[in-house]
Amino acid sequence: MGANTLAYIVLLAMAFSVASASDPSPLQDFCVAVNDTNDTVFVNGKFCRDPKLATPNDFFFSGLRLPGNTSNKLGSMVTPANVAQIPGLNTLGISLARVDYAPYGLNPPHIHPRATEILTVLEGTLYVGFVTSNPENRLISKVLYKGDVFVFPQGLIHFQLNVGTTNAVAIASLGSQNPGVITIANAVFGSKPAISADVLTKAFQVDKNVVEYLQSQFWTDNHTY
Repeated sequence: MGANTLAYIVLLAMAFSVASASDPSPLQDFCVAVNDTNDTVFVNGKFCRDPKLATPNDFFFSGLRLPGNTSNKLGSMVTPANVAQIPGLNTLGISLARVDYAPYGLNPPHIHPRATEILTVLEGTLYVGFVTSNPENRLISKVLYKGDVFVFPQGLIHFQLNVGTTNAVAIASLGSQNPGVITIANAVFGSKPAISADVLTKAFQVDKNVVEYLQSQFWTDNHTY
């Protein structure tokens, strides 16, 4: 192999390594750096058990067998199967969730900050959609039937509404061991402590009384933990 060819290969490899370098993706909302190692220390994700001590139960979860309780204001319930329920998912970058919907039940607008989602309808008829980022804020939506699949890109606001007169069930596959969820209404109007009504009045261009009314409501969390 000629010297020029070898040098070209080395430079190409170096350029590729620089171009593809990045920080590791976060596996929780944040991870505050510490200088004092005597402080409590967390890793990005979870600590790993000695592989020799792993058991079948580390990779098992029976929680998706039964339907979730949809007797709430939203008429839906999300049952996750992520690293909190299945320790063996740690570092594997995937998780699942079962979503149950009462007739006309809603899984309200929310985002997953750390994962793209693929939703598969097992039973029922769902109206689903997501909204693209600024400035277009374009709604991309579709009615799904049993066996249909729909993708919600990472970080975009999305929702599902049961438009049928019977219960519906879907399975969500997510590209993170801990995808996280931020329900828009809960975060904006139900934060603790509350966001200043002055901020929300200007942001939503509504009367301050409307904001204060919304902040006084009990915002349903349709997730089991």
